[in-house]
Formats: sequence, C-alpha cells, structure tokens
Amino acid sequence: MAFSINSKLGELIANEATKAILEKHLPGMSNHPQLAMAKGMSLKMIAAFPQAGLTPDKLKAIDEELQKVL
Repeated sequence: MAFSINSKLGELIANEATKAILEKHLPGMSNHPQLAMAKGMSLKMIAAFPQAGLTPDKLKAIDEELQKVL
C-alpha cells in the first residue's frame, strides 16, 4: 500500500512507520482528543483547518516521507 497525504488518517495511525512520521512532524497527534473524528479524513483535508497547523511546507515534508514507506 502506498501512503501519502491523501491516505486516511486512520490508515496512517494504524501503521507504526507512518504513525512515527506523523508524530515527528505533529508531536502528540496520536493522542489528540479529536483524533477519532479525523480518522476518516486525509491529511490534505485536515490541512484546510488552520488550527491543524499543517502549512504547505510541513504537508510537503510529511508527504515526501510517507511516500517512502513500503
């Protein structure tokens, strides 16, 4: 399965390698109180919410790392 910022957050959290990438760029994300509501959304969708703190540069860096996971 190929991972990217278009993958659903639930899929990214379920994989230890991709979860580690998310935690690197978004510390505490896997314990966020609103995580359950966002599991069906992609990071690209979540980035539309300013409070997510996903700048275009951060999103690009996360995407580049996610795509390297096999």
